[in-house]
Amino acid sequence: MTGPTDSRQAVTDEQWANARLIWDYHQMRHELRPADVAIGLGSHDLGVATTAADLYRAGLFPVLVFTGGNSPTTAARFPRGEAVHYREHALALGVPDEAILLEPRAGNTGHNITYSRQVLTDAGLYPASVLLVSKPYMERRSYATARKLWPEVDVRCASEPLELDDYVKSIGDEKLVLDMLVGDLQRVIEYPKLGFAIEQDVPEDVHAAYKNLLTAGFTSRLITP
Repeated sequence: MTGPTDSRQAVTDEQWANARLIWDYHQMRHELRPADVAIGLGSHDLGVATTAADLYRAGLFPVLVFTGGNSPTTAARFPRGEAVHYREHALALGVPDEAILLEPRAGNTGHNITYSRQVLTDAGLYPASVLLVSKPYMERRSYATARKLWPEVDVRCASEPLELDDYVKSIGDEKLVLDMLVGDLQRVIEYPKLGFAIEQDVPEDVHAAYKNLLTAGFTSRLITP
């Protein structure tokens, strides 16, 4: 695959191969089954709301929480907040208003889980099973976070069924997507040490791919551990 034609960093075939390894690792590939509630995790990606609406209409859950305020990445795209725009999109896709709860403050994945849990409690709901709906490359991190912060519930993950190439086309920025894959993997590795998530095994080939992309400069989404 050829890289972009403008001034952005070109992505080599080797880097694409590394990215696909990481992309596949991030997805939990859980078998979907009915859950008490679903939580749509806010981000720049409206596909999360679309997927959540699809799964609601398929009868997988009766209640859907959309969670998320704003971040530098989403403020321009979703000026009224991620959760608010997600809710509006889901309503347009046929999800009834009474099935949606709104959590408009969360600024990170830990907040997404903690604040959504409080919204559910305030509504008198105490789920035993939760379906987390996220961006495709955020499944593993959201799973690890929920298992740490809400260990008593059965957690499963879902995302829009896209391959990496199709996801890159939907975002329109190759380097940014690879940066995000690397950044999320860094969080999977580092957050357990900080008490934010449970430990996840990282296969050697995935870790090697991560190191290769770090060396190649796909670093704009890294945090300081």
